[in-house]
Amino acid sequence: SNMCTGKCSKCVGISLFPFSIICIIANLFLLFPGLSVEPIQNASTQMTPEVLYLGGIIGGGFLVLIPAIHILFTGKKENCCNNRCGMFLSIIFAAIGLAGAVYALAVSAIGMVYGPVCQFKDSYNELIWGQPFKDDIHNFNNESYLFNKKLWEVCLIPENAAAYNITLFSCVLAASAIEIILCVVQVINGLAGCMCGTCQKKN
Repeated sequence: SNMCTGKCSKCVGISLFPFSIICIIANLFLLFPGLSVEPIQNASTQMTPEVLYLGGIIGGGFLVLIPAIHILFTGKKENCCNNRCGMFLSIIFAAIGLAGAVYALAVSAIGMVYGPVCQFKDSYNELIWGQPFKDDIHNFNNESYLFNKKLWEVCLIPENAAAYNITLFSCVLAASAIEIILCVVQVINGLAGCMCGTCQKKN
């Protein structure tokens, strides 16, 4: 079982990499709705606020890469019998990763529920920038825009803003949910490693 914690660390470390990359890439695309630079140049009026919280880049991305790199490093030293210090550090780093992943999950969930900032026609039939779906938040259960594709057409510019937003925030949401599980596994694994050591007992 002692050998186990080191191997398990390695698995967790390797698994965290692709999910942190997914979070970073999805968040980068979210910064360019409609693949245009115009919204980010007019961020205060045209950018979805939840995108600017950089949940995927900072939270699910870099904060998760810290434990991923550290875990790989501690998992490789399989013959260090007294690597409890390394395992203890990995608990701290896994907790940082966990916090980052929770942040990414929360921001992407809010971003999905509130919907994108886009140009739409207000009640006076004038084109304005705003979050047209945010006001319907109290109707979340019965007729949230998330479950009603017809409402997506409310957003005129950028084209397909709702689908773009939902798809990319879903990627961050799913990836960060998996990161949360992996980081929790690593915290438990680190605790086991601290109690039992991570060494491989030679016969």
